[in-house]
Amino acid sequence: MTTTFDREDMLSVQELLKRESQPVPPVLLEESPRYLGSEDLPKERYYSRAFHDLEVEKLWRKVWQMACREEDIPNVGDYVVYNIARESVIVARVAPDQIKAYHNACLHRGTELCSGAGNVPELRCPFHGWTWNLDGTLKTIPCRWDFPHVEDESFGLPQCRVGTWGGFVFINMDPDGETLESFLENIPEHFSAWPLEKRWKAVHVCKTIRSNWKVAHEAFIEAYHVIATHPQSLAYTGDANTQYDIYGRHNRMLTPFGTPSPHLGAMEEQDIAEQMARDLQYGDPAEVVVPDGMTARQVAAAALRAQIGGMTGADLSGVTDTEMLDAIQYFVFPNFYPWAGYGAPLIYRFRPNGDDPESCLMDVMLLLPLPDGAPRPPAAPVHHLGPDDSWTAAPELGALGPVFDQDSSNLEKIQRGLHALRKDITLADYAESRLRHFHQVLMQYLEA
Repeated sequence: MTTTFDREDMLSVQELLKRESQPVPPVLLEESPRYLGSEDLPKERYYSRAFHDLEVEKLWRKVWQMACREEDIPNVGDYVVYNIARESVIVARVAPDQIKAYHNACLHRGTELCSGAGNVPELRCPFHGWTWNLDGTLKTIPCRWDFPHVEDESFGLPQCRVGTWGGFVFINMDPDGETLESFLENIPEHFSAWPLEKRWKAVHVCKTIRSNWKVAHEAFIEAYHVIATHPQSLAYTGDANTQYDIYGRHNRMLTPFGTPSPHLGAMEEQDIAEQMARDLQYGDPAEVVVPDGMTARQVAAAALRAQIGGMTGADLSGVTDTEMLDAIQYFVFPNFYPWAGYGAPLIYRFRPNGDDPESCLMDVMLLLPLPDGAPRPPAAPVHHLGPDDSWTAAPELGALGPVFDQDSSNLEKIQRGLHALRKDITLADYAESRLRHFHQVLMQYLEA
């Protein structure tokens, strides 16, 4: 049975902020009903080599995708290598106000030109020494006399298209695709209240996970798993009150914090506040007091304002409780999660791990606000974690490490279970509507 909702039920972000003390109602935007229903999802999408190859050809080589932050490459000659499946792209600052992206292969015999990140005056092949200028033009060929058939003008490094938004650098390998502005649809408008370009990358952790990238990605786009995976948070997480919104190809969810799960029923505000302080590490639970006339939600939001404001110097006095406390998580197709608000300054990204359909990389970044006029600190380097490492091995994540461990504990089990499953995947109509929407958009690309 398909569930539909009246147009009057729909909420914008601005309206939600005005109603921050109310439980989030279950609503969808007008495009949503076509993504609802009871059809099953083919399990082969998560381990099939043929499906992986199709994604490489029709998705990763065609779609805009976030490659790095601008502060990752602040100086001329700085570069970051962005790897996706079997593709590799060098994203480099070639002039103070210009960023370019090159396919990471020497035009002589295909050797990778760069790896990781760094700063170089030119792009030089480590095998035979062919060299290109930062602007991609051919500079030097050893024994140039032996290559009379090579014309300098036609041997510039092949480029990807580059665009920027919110301080992020996006690349697209398709020379004929749509613009980044068109691709982002309504995302810039929604983030006008939370300009991500006015933040800096304080934390970046990348973990290898033994699951398909979609298995990992989909574990983070619904709150339905909270009751079993994060039971300690039920005292202050309105998991079943989560609002899911569907757009053209992107979507979002809004989960209220500071209110108990409907699975638990009513709780004392003092008990909620103490559990939040314990888990979110914003104060000593024994010293947290909810004054008469206030709620645990208000106390927690005030504590986070003081904590983040004190740490960054940013003035958060005018920021609402919703922006400080709730999970306002956007998803930009196909693999990029910018969070809105200030209390959870998170960014996620999910990618295949090389050419393996049953392994992936999960990036977690924390973007902290910059005070007006303050210099931008250096971007945090990437802290790599192996498949057997705990997220807590990255202490810079703070209280998030144990929570990510709870999430990750499911992923290998899902990947193994998919092979044992004797039916296809069954999704909820509402709580998993973002999964259904994602696969609808994915198939539009793969069937194009």
